[in-house]
Amino acid sequence: QVQLLESGGGLVQAGGSLRLSCAASGRTFSSYAMGWFRQAPGKEREFVAGINWSGERKYYGNPVKGRFTISRDNAKNTVYLQMNSLKPEDTAVYYCAGGRGATIPTDYDYWGQGTQVTVSS
Repeated sequence: QVQLLESGGGLVQAGGSLRLSCAASGRTFSSYAMGWFRQAPGKEREFVAGINWSGERKYYGNPVKGRFTISRDNAKNTVYLQMNSLKPEDTAVYYCAGGRGATIPTDYDYWGQGTQVTVSS
């Protein structure tokens, strides 16, 4: 069992940066792929970024490629999402997830409660 807690969301101007963190409880964190998803009001949950258990393989959704970077520190049971060059369309609740990986929500078994990111124009 893994419990996930996101932090680092907030309000930022367009062009700015934020770093999200996701702290995981449980001794098996390093065995899971981790991902970040986001959901804006009235829209489906969207894949943002994923990382395999070792951190060697990373993948991104098209809207964030070149702007966002996912990383993990297994010694700290934490996964990060560095978000640069933020745009108003990045506004959403961001969720951390753990599981088998890949890009669809059903591939993940564990979810955090979400953190709000708001980008003003």
